[in-house]
Amino acid sequence: MKVLMVLTSHDKLGDTDHKTGFWVEEFAAPYYVFTDSGVDVTLASPKGGKPPIDPNSTTPDAQTEATERFDKDETAQHKLETTCKLDEVDPEGFDAIFYPGGHGPLWDLTNNEHSIKLIEHFWSQGKPVAAVCHAPAVLLNAKSPSGDPIVQGRTVTGFSNSEEAAVELTNVVPFLLEDELTAKGGHYRKVDDWQAYAVQDGMLITGQNPGSSEQTAQRLLDVLRASL
Repeated sequence: MKVLMVLTSHDKLGDTDHKTGFWVEEFAAPYYVFTDSGVDVTLASPKGGKPPIDPNSTTPDAQTEATERFDKDETAQHKLETTCKLDEVDPEGFDAIFYPGGHGPLWDLTNNEHSIKLIEHFWSQGKPVAAVCHAPAVLLNAKSPSGDPIVQGRTVTGFSNSEEAAVELTNVVPFLLEDELTAKGGHYRKVDDWQAYAVQDGMLITGQNPGSSEQTAQRLLDVLRASL
């Protein structure tokens, strides 16, 4: 089994002087769910090379077993430093696509034409598409072969309005993910802030927040095992 993981290349948090990027836990936990199960993981990003890490995801209180493992894993770190460029990815060789979150994807991956084409390709081939936390934003402009938004009529989740308010970035982000998923016709669902929650609707799998990353990846793995 082969999974393509797509990370953000965006490192600027809106008009603030703060940095953003991808959230380490949301990459590390799924990465090990996959690799520990024998999945071949390829990493890609819009610009290639090393994607920016959100500095807030490296603080002591944000560490998990997966992030601590990643910090000691030279092989994984090398893979992260050498991601391939998104426009050079051939989707034919992959069985599924997974997007870790962090605030970065809101700015670059939401409207990235190469990302959208990849998602639409996987979807049209009946292959699983998964995203966690802010990364379900990558689905907003992707359409099914019939021309409807992929999320239309489907149960989805993602970083909630109340969680965005809790981190005091409601007025910094370009849009509120919960609102936009709903506007595109998605049946948005959530649980209490910071609780692990992932939902599957057919081949679409989404997770609400950083703590949902492992569960989201596991659901994707279960779908892959059932379909292969």
